[in-house]
Parts: sequence; C-alpha cells; structure tokens
Amino acid sequence: MNESTDVYDGLARKIEPSKGKLGVLLPGMGAVSSTLIAGVQLVNAGHSQPIGSVTQMSRIRLGRRDNPQYPYIKDFVPLTPLKDLVFGGWDIYDDNCYQAALACGVIDKQELEPIRKQLEEIKPWSAVFDPAFVKNLSGPNVKKAANKMELAEMLMRDMEDFKKQHGLERLVMCWCGSTEVYQENMDHEAFKTIDGFEEALKNNLDIIPPSMIYAYAGIKMGVPFANGSPNLTVDTPAMVELALKHNVAIAGKDFKTGQTLMKTIIAPGLKARMLGLEGWFSSNILGNRDGEVLDDPDSFRSKEVSKGSVLDSIFQDDLYPELYGDYYHKIRIEYYPPRGDAKEGWDNIDIQGWLGQNMQLKVNFLCRDSILAAPVVLDLVLFLDMANRAGMRGIQEWLSFYFKSPQCRPDLKPVNSLFDQDDKLRNTLRILMGEKVIDHSGLDYYEPKG
Repeated sequence: MNESTDVYDGLARKIEPSKGKLGVLLPGMGAVSSTLIAGVQLVNAGHSQPIGSVTQMSRIRLGRRDNPQYPYIKDFVPLTPLKDLVFGGWDIYDDNCYQAALACGVIDKQELEPIRKQLEEIKPWSAVFDPAFVKNLSGPNVKKAANKMELAEMLMRDMEDFKKQHGLERLVMCWCGSTEVYQENMDHEAFKTIDGFEEALKNNLDIIPPSMIYAYAGIKMGVPFANGSPNLTVDTPAMVELALKHNVAIAGKDFKTGQTLMKTIIAPGLKARMLGLEGWFSSNILGNRDGEVLDDPDSFRSKEVSKGSVLDSIFQDDLYPELYGDYYHKIRIEYYPPRGDAKEGWDNIDIQGWLGQNMQLKVNFLCRDSILAAPVVLDLVLFLDMANRAGMRGIQEWLSFYFKSPQCRPDLKPVNSLFDQDDKLRNTLRILMGEKVIDHSGLDYYEPKG
C-alpha cells in the first residue's frame, strides 16, 4: 500500500468546540506582546491582514493531487476566532499596552491610533521578577511575597480574576518575557519531581527562575503553556510530569524568527544536496529590550545554546562525518541601541562541493524581530488551545515548526529542518481530523490501471 493512502484512524480526536472567549496570558508585555495585541486588534478592525500567521493565512492540502482540496487551516481545524481573543499579562514596567507599543517603536503611532483606546485598557499586572536571572533590567511593577510558592499563588489569583472579569471560557499562556541566565544545575532534585519542585518553591530556593513560577501556576490551573525563550522553563521532568498530571499541553522553546529561521531553511537544502560544511559564522545586532538583556553574558549563554543546537540535528554529523564531522559554528549577538527592533543578521557559510572544492554562501537578513515573532505567538496560542480541547497533554512536538530548540521526549533528537517540521505540523492536523496523511511520493499516480 502506498504510504500516501494511510489513515491513522486511531489517532483522530474528538475536539471540543471553541465556544466563548479565550484569554491569552502573556508574561512580558514588551515588544512582542504589544505587537501581537495591536496586530490582532488591527486585523479585527479590518485595518490589516495577519501576514506571517500560518493559522490565518495558510491553506492545507487534503486528498490526492489529482483531486485536491485546499481549505484554510483556520477552517479545517476548530481554532478560536481572532475576535474571541482577550489579552492580559504581567510586566515589570507599568506602561499600558499602547504606551508599551509606542516605547518599543515596532508599529508607527499613526497606525496604532484606530485601536488606541483598546490598547490603553490593557494594563499589565505586577510581575514575578528576580534580578539574579535577568541582570540588565529592573522595574517598579514587581510582586512581593514571603516565598516563591506564594508568588505562584498570586499569579493564579491574577488568572482567576482575569477569567472572571472578562467572562472567559478558557486560558492559554505564552512566555514572552526575557531570556534568563543559563542554568547549569538542572540535575537538582527540585527539577526531577513535582514534590521536589513544590518543596523548592516553599523553601524559596534560589535556583527556581521566574519563568518556571509562571509555568507552574499556569499548568496547575489547567492552562496550556508555550515557552518563547531559551529558558529551560518546562524542559524538566517535574514540569512534564505536572503537565501530564493536569492534562495540559506544553511546548517550547525559543521562538524561531530571524537568523535561526534562515538556518533551518538553508541547512536542509545543503544537506539534501550532500554539500559539505566547513564553517558557519553568525552575527546579529539588535537594539530592543531583548538585545539589552542579551548584553549580559549569562543570558547570552542561554540564547547561544538554543541557537547553536539547530545545525547538529539537521546535518547529522554522526551519519555523515566526512561532510559535517568537523565544521566550525560561531554565534555572536551584539546590543546596538540605534537599531531598535530592526534586527540584522549576517551569516557567512563556508561549504564544499565536488572534489572538495570550496565555495561560500552569504546571507544578510534585515528583519523586524517582533514583526516575525507576533504571528508565531498567535499560532502557538491557537494551536495549544485546540490541543487542550482535543485532550492532548504533555509535550506537543508537532509545534516544533515555531521553535529554535524544540522540546521533545528526552530519548529522541529534535527535528529542526523547517520543511520536516512543516510536514509534521500539517500531518498532525490531518490525523487529528481523520484525514489521510500526505507523503508526496506519488508512486500510485503512475502505476498502470488494472
């Protein structure tokens, strides 16, 4: 039987309808969050299009190539409509969403004017913050408590109040906060079990970062959680166990937006053609709050590990040592305030072709960091909400498409090729809806008719 005709009937899901309002919780109400919220408001008001959002703009092929159907993904699977999204979140700065959007400078002031009133009504709640984990920022809007368990309980009350105030049916959370310092001590008992983690919260253990407190609070409340930073927020046995226990979908980590997006497009092409790699040098400049945070070497280390892991799984140097066994990979990120949110990435790629002859590929990507990240957040919250309604719990590896360092089962290697990730996402949607998966082999189109 041709694989393109396979149907995974046993994996199809009964998905609860997306009735009522969905609350979108955003720890970190800076450039990415304000750009997302403003964008959704502008789209809902008919002033713009949701360009960059797979859930809103992309169609999915169903059926054979000689009789295909191409519905929009948003019409194929039961996603929450954009008009039913209600936004809230936390930040160490007390600017309302309109002020935050102006300060970040991603969207021009005149473009924000039609939705100014709606944005001004969105004011951040006081945040859980620890300067030991983000050294280059400080702000006045911070929660105080005797220990970290109390902080988690305060976050839960924020969620309950938000849900009640707006009459929400469901909640979903996506970490849009800063990159925390790299953690070396992940073998600590606090990260191995739920009991160990909760004990660490009560004892105010200094190795528990704010992002984990948010994740813990959300998961305990049955709220699906996406990690948009390189922090190891839900990448621990304790958090995975907690998500399974509470039937919550989780996904991460680190939004795949600029330079790494290009890597996951270019590297699979080089690998497919069996071109060798000598070295890949990547340099970035950016000037937003993310750049300021990454100016601290400890926070940069978290980002470096996340960005650096991408090429290894694509090139599979263990299988192709003669092509990829000894390449040099260097990553630099420089804070350059004049650039603002307009990030620029340079890549120099030294490759080898036939008979070992040297060639070079150079990429200069002048991108808008939050413009690329905002639709990623939108897709993640919509897909995670749907996954939760479908009874899917724990790690959602099918959402790897959106992450630099996709979370997967510990005994598996992550899939990093954008094209493999795209197939994985779309076939998962087909399976959930009881449709045939598509493998593009096409052999049966050319078999003689019997």
